[in-house]
Amino acid sequence: MEIVYECCCGIDVHKKLIVACLIKGRKQELRQFGTTTGELRNMSSWLLEVGCQMIAMESTGSYWKPLYNIFELTGLDAIVVNASHMKALPGRKTDVKDAEWIADLLRHGLLKASYIPDREQRELREITRYRKSLIEERSREINRLQKMLEGANIKLSGVVKDINGKSSRKLLGKIIADKKLTEDEVKDLIFGSMHKKLDQIMPAIDGIISPLQKRLLASILSHIDDMTNRIKDMDKIIKDYLDAYERAITAIDELPGIGRTSAEAIIAEIGKDMSRFPSAAHICSWAGVCPGNNESAGKRKYGQTTKGNKALKTILVQCAKAAKNVKSSFFSAQYQRIAIRRGKNRATLAIVPLNAYCNISCVKNRNAF
Repeated sequence: MEIVYECCCGIDVHKKLIVACLIKGRKQELRQFGTTTGELRNMSSWLLEVGCQMIAMESTGSYWKPLYNIFELTGLDAIVVNASHMKALPGRKTDVKDAEWIADLLRHGLLKASYIPDREQRELREITRYRKSLIEERSREINRLQKMLEGANIKLSGVVKDINGKSSRKLLGKIIADKKLTEDEVKDLIFGSMHKKLDQIMPAIDGIISPLQKRLLASILSHIDDMTNRIKDMDKIIKDYLDAYERAITAIDELPGIGRTSAEAIIAEIGKDMSRFPSAAHICSWAGVCPGNNESAGKRKYGQTTKGNKALKTILVQCAKAAKNVKSSFFSAQYQRIAIRRGKNRATLAIVPLNAYCNISCVKNRNAF
């Protein structure tokens, strides 16, 4: 087979151990290193001395990140490869054999590199994904609060729209303080249109709550407040770091169904450099919203969507669900047309590529929708 790299290295990555196989001409050298920064610097120095042209490693958990950071700083060319694309023969698996197999495949150019953004974008991804996990955690706590209130015979969630709203929190604070509320006191605690529901609120807050339930409710409310403050801190950090992307974020924000938070997350996932994605079809495939191919004997069978960037796929699907409710938009028209024949879920996923196409157009042209 044709040799693409005369000097290359395959690395088998683990939590505490790294096995490197260097192939240079007809010679092969195996070395083992630790995973501390000092050990990684020693390995990069060795690879620089021998003139390594390319390095390949598996995308094992997050253990590849320290290596990639060091190689990026030292100027070594490295690629991260999906482990399923380079499986060796079963029954012959050792750390050394894995490193040798990766190096051999790399030498003949048989490995497909995964897309790894630059360090700045990787850090932005970490921030936006952490904010997303905080929002999900707060939602779980709010659901837990609602469950606790049902167990205490307090039916407030059936009257108010948001159990974590301003009026609801004031009422819950008084209930936890073991105070029997009169109608006049409730009037002072609620705001706006809630006054129209006063006759429904009074029986809803008449519950049977034990001292233990009060302590649990107080703990849950404190946790919700803590999550809210952490989310606000993340919003400030993201805003400070995304100043350079403001024009692209504003352009994406104009799309139906997409708010600023979603626009920031989309930019953090795909970046500003659209040369990686020649067309909307490429970014849809990378996000995992394209139909899979399942054909045999000339017959096309049902193919599930491909695997891709889970964070981006989640955002695009959520935005598509919101866009279909904008009645005057093209997304809503497409959804209604497809939902009649194929169902709601398929119709939602069908308008996700349209959303992705608009996103990539906005980022490329720096123009609003």
